[in-house]
Amino acid sequence: MTLRVVVGEDEPFVREGIVRVLERADFEVVGVAADAPDLLRKVNAHKPDVVVTDIQMPPDSTDDGLRAAIQIRRAQPDVGVLVLSHFLEDQYALDLVGDRADGVGYLLKERVADLNLFADSVRRVAAGGSALDPDVVQSMVGRRRGRGPLDDLTPREREVLMLMAEGRSNPGIAAQLYVTVAAVERHVTSIFGKLGLKHAPEDHRRVLAVLKYLERA
Repeated sequence: MTLRVVVGEDEPFVREGIVRVLERADFEVVGVAADAPDLLRKVNAHKPDVVVTDIQMPPDSTDDGLRAAIQIRRAQPDVGVLVLSHFLEDQYALDLVGDRADGVGYLLKERVADLNLFADSVRRVAAGGSALDPDVVQSMVGRRRGRGPLDDLTPREREVLMLMAEGRSNPGIAAQLYVTVAAVERHVTSIFGKLGLKHAPEDHRRVLAVLKYLERA
């Protein structure tokens, strides 16, 4: 099934580039918007599978796109939202994720040039997963935190949880860390146990684990 996308971007050249990249990756772009109010209208009209939007958009040209994205997530939880930004600002990611890490992504705009990564992120978000920019995750890791359950994780478990926060699957984590999928599964199970996430489906526990990670980051 072809995924339907609405794009929000106020710069015509950049907007056209995003549309072309999406169409090359076999997405159907059903609407484009140059400002946040029009983005909300287009999403309401077209009911897309996923929205790809810039953070800074008119009318205020501050964080209008981010606020529109948050509104879309609240009003239409089945619509995936992928936000693009020129800036490495992890607070934007935290605001966007809110209290649920499913169907959401935050990428630096430069990632659009990597067709495979960008297309995979859009598909992942549309499917209810998460896609957080690796540089943003690394920034979160670098912040000081108080003592908590995350401090009980081993260094390898922390690596696995970081990659989970980026939205990677167990096979994707295994490939990144050059270990077996079985080894990743053991680490994930241990992470769930240490974070007290024992009695829920795995997909839900992955989301909860990422939220705990973000809350403490």
